[in-house]
Amino acid sequence: MLRLQTIICTFSVLFVAARADFKARNCSEVREACTGRGFGFAHVPLQEIPGEHLRVCPQGNTCCTQEMEDKFGQQSKQDFENLVDEMSHELRSTFVSRHKRFDEFFLELLENTERSLNEMFVRTYGKPYMQNAEVFENLFSELKRYYTGGNVNLEEMLNDFWSRLLERMFTLLNSQYVITEDYLECISKYTDQLKPFGDVPRKLKAQVTRAFIAARTFVQGLSVGREVAQRVSKVSSTPSCIRALTKLMYCPFCQGMPAVKACKNYCLNVMKGCLANQADLDPEWNLYIDAMLLVAQRLEGPFNIESVMEPIDVKISEAIMNMQDNSAQVSYRVFQGCGQPKPAGMTRSARGVSDVFNARFKPYSPEERPTTAAGTSLDRLRIVWNAMQHSVVDIKEKLKLSKKFWSNLPEAMCVEDRVTAGNTSDEECWNGHTKGRYFPEVQKDGLTNQVNNPEVGVDITRPDTFIRQQIMALRVMTNKLKNAYNGNDIYFQDSSDEGSGSGSGSGCTDVCPTEADDAATEAPVVEADRSGPVDDSNPLCAPIALPTMLALSALAFHQQWR
Repeated sequence: MLRLQTIICTFSVLFVAARADFKARNCSEVREACTGRGFGFAHVPLQEIPGEHLRVCPQGNTCCTQEMEDKFGQQSKQDFENLVDEMSHELRSTFVSRHKRFDEFFLELLENTERSLNEMFVRTYGKPYMQNAEVFENLFSELKRYYTGGNVNLEEMLNDFWSRLLERMFTLLNSQYVITEDYLECISKYTDQLKPFGDVPRKLKAQVTRAFIAARTFVQGLSVGREVAQRVSKVSSTPSCIRALTKLMYCPFCQGMPAVKACKNYCLNVMKGCLANQADLDPEWNLYIDAMLLVAQRLEGPFNIESVMEPIDVKISEAIMNMQDNSAQVSYRVFQGCGQPKPAGMTRSARGVSDVFNARFKPYSPEERPTTAAGTSLDRLRIVWNAMQHSVVDIKEKLKLSKKFWSNLPEAMCVEDRVTAGNTSDEECWNGHTKGRYFPEVQKDGLTNQVNNPEVGVDITRPDTFIRQQIMALRVMTNKLKNAYNGNDIYFQDSSDEGSGSGSGSGCTDVCPTEADDAATEAPVVEADRSGPVDDSNPLCAPIALPTMLALSALAFHQQWR
């Protein structure tokens, strides 16, 4: 009887064990999980089957067919790409939106300033202004062309502006003479010696070049950051990476444990292997971000593009007054160098010019500032600029947060509960083979550090060419940004035969004082065929009222900001 009870007990234990084993091999949870994920498999086993057909997941008993493993591989690739896209979305949207915002503002500032100036001068001065407006129109046109990426040397353009202004003013000052093109060319040879506009051109050059170089380069930098982020976020997975991702994300399904997520360190090794080339972007990306932050300081400082719009009209007004005050001496010295031009006679048109501009130039007081639609539009731009100052602060914070983005990307992806077990015990996560602790060491960042990656086979001798192109793009942009911070436009740095650094800007390493000596970047003096202009304590008398039109034109522009 005792023996019978023993046999019955033994069979009972074996039956319970067999039922437990059958329960462990049931694949119903896998079927439900696959349906929930949207997989449309033709067949999912009801219980585990031999896994010799598997090429990625463990080949013991399995709930996966060959079709299931293949589709898991395709899906893991898609999941990985989607996750990288999602993780980098904020970074990309930051560069896209801020580039658009800054670019639109800078263009609006230039266009509204030019339009407001033209509208006011036409309304106030009529035909006399319209006959001479192209001098200022060309200035704004070239500034806009420079900002939008045109091949414009700011220093040469500004020198040309002052030469054209000198020609117009000298002709008006000496309307009793016939001033030919050849004579004007002779005058231009003595511009540096005469300094008809005083020290204004030299001071204004430093302000304009630094402001526009900083604005253009900063927007270009945002554009490069946008393009790099968008391109690098479109990851291209290697076959070894896809196998590792499949094993990480979907092999638990095959083991009958669809709810078990990967161990974090296991996830990190897979992601560091798959994103090894992206991590190599990080050092150059960080240098680029640092350079962007430097130039952003220029947008907040005294040389920002908005504040320089005021010095443009103020300094031009000052220059015209200098020319007017010294007109007799300038004319005499030109006559000494270029000869006495032929008299024109007092024609009716000459008398008309004198009649129109017979008042001494006097600036408006703040209380006398004209109230115009143009003025209010510029006031609106000042309000917009105040908002832009907040945008500068905002973009600086965003840029700081984006440092080390690419090397931190694996960590960011492995905290997602869609991938890892999160705070679950180390014994309750998927380690690539079963549920349990993951023992291998986490690899460092970058391609060369993946030589011993236990999860992803990485060929460290073959860097990704596409990523290397993006690294080079960042390197070039970083160099431009550093030069822009110092006031240099490197596009023109090698254009001078004299080696004086003809790039726009003064080249100083901090905020440049307006009194800084720019002699090294001024155009060289060209000797005239005649004897050079001479100083004289008793200069010949010359009309001094004729430049009033230009003076009033520049003044009206000046008053919009008062």
